Amino acid sequence: MMHTHSLGRAARYYPERTALASGQRRSTFWELRNRVGSIAAMLKRQGFEVGDRLAILLPNQPEYIELVYACSWLGVIAVPLNIRLSATEIDHVLADAIPRGLVRHSSLPIPTVKVPWQIVVDEEPLDVPSDPYPEPIYDPEAILALIYTSGTTGRPKGAVLTHADILANVHHLNYWMPYVEGSVYLHAAPMFHIADFPVMFAAPAFGACQVTIPKFSPRSFCETVEHERVRHTVLVPTMINLLTQFPELTKYDLTSLEVLGYGGSPMAPNVIHRTREVLPHLKLIQVYGLSETGFLTGLKDHEHTGTRLTSCGRSCPGVDMRIVDESGKEVEAGKTGELAARGANVMRSYWNNPQETALAFRDGLFRTGDVGYRDAEGFFYILDRLKDMIVTGSENVYSGEVEAVIYAHPAVREAAVFGIPDPQWGELVMAYIVLKPGKSLSADELITYCRRNLANYKIPRRVEFSETELPKSGSGKILKRVLRERFWSHQERAVS
Repeated sequence: MMHTHSLGRAARYYPERTALASGQRRSTFWELRNRVGSIAAMLKRQGFEVGDRLAILLPNQPEYIELVYACSWLGVIAVPLNIRLSATEIDHVLADAIPRGLVRHSSLPIPTVKVPWQIVVDEEPLDVPSDPYPEPIYDPEAILALIYTSGTTGRPKGAVLTHADILANVHHLNYWMPYVEGSVYLHAAPMFHIADFPVMFAAPAFGACQVTIPKFSPRSFCETVEHERVRHTVLVPTMINLLTQFPELTKYDLTSLEVLGYGGSPMAPNVIHRTREVLPHLKLIQVYGLSETGFLTGLKDHEHTGTRLTSCGRSCPGVDMRIVDESGKEVEAGKTGELAARGANVMRSYWNNPQETALAFRDGLFRTGDVGYRDAEGFFYILDRLKDMIVTGSENVYSGEVEAVIYAHPAVREAAVFGIPDPQWGELVMAYIVLKPGKSLSADELITYCRRNLANYKIPRRVEFSETELPKSGSGKILKRVLRERFWSHQERAVS
């Protein structure tokens, strides 16, 4: 499809240039194109047809890029899976996507949902046939990927992204973080995230090398930047916080790193200031978006000043970004409302979920669920969320999903889950519990119970028990804002 043509161009123009690097492994653009075609041939022999799904459960490694491109080549839909999910949660996604195949790493959870074809890929390269599948046909409207995100009910929703959607995100990425020929990009953030996923397609378009590390740590990051002379990368604020406090940071030569993008959650101003101090040569670029949209706004390096440190920036070129009220009418600058957007980068629908699609799109605009305002110069500010979503370490946690697990415990009568401020992770998952009469349950016991059913980042880090029933509205809904108040009353803003 269209992105493999970009890879083919890079193979013709820069055949001997390094395209992929991971440790001692190296692949040129010519080698990468041939391997992608061969993997596509392997998938074809396994019975994959246009529109079939291939689930990918891998850490950051070269095969991730090869497999996603092979899917694009063959017309197969890639389904990148969050490697932090539990086996039960992975099962939910697989049951929804119904993939023909699953490629997984042996260190990651083994799902129980039956998939017709499975293969384990660890550190050794995929063994593939030497004859590549024929050159694909250009089709910008073909579905490229399903990027899954949990809904407030806990059921997973797959954002349907086409080749054209991803191409729009590639353009936005290059607008905020311009590539130059021969750039080196480091995949340090998870490649299943929408902030990192489009880079797989941006890099070959500009003849850039992609470097992968399987897991982020300040040491592995610094070693890789120094050794590979990395120029671009995208991190989440939690990673930047750890990096800037790394005691051995000054021992490494990081002068090649020119552009540091960040997103996934807002970054505290003190972390921005510290980043400026310890890495003064860096250009900082904030990007804001969702799994369903990719990049919506960006804040350029020179705009990281004053009150704009709390802004998520201006809209991307070609993105119609608005603040709307409950009726969908755009509100004037300075007024609070919901962020809504449309553009070539926005998903077409949720996979097999017309009801949620209809709720997400109103009057042609995608409703983000984030509450904020726009200033007179077009800068957007996020204040809070309409949806009960917690952002912890740049991972989204929906309180309804966690509450569903807690309510399944036989000792629990009532439960409310919400985020509380944390200087390192942005927010922590907090659970407020009322037990059934005559039942007993400790915080440690509840956390252990949750660990069996939830990804690690979704597990409550703080649990409190109430002897009285939780505060409720007239309609009987639990008033989480009342429970949140004592934790957030002294915070500068309601989203950390």
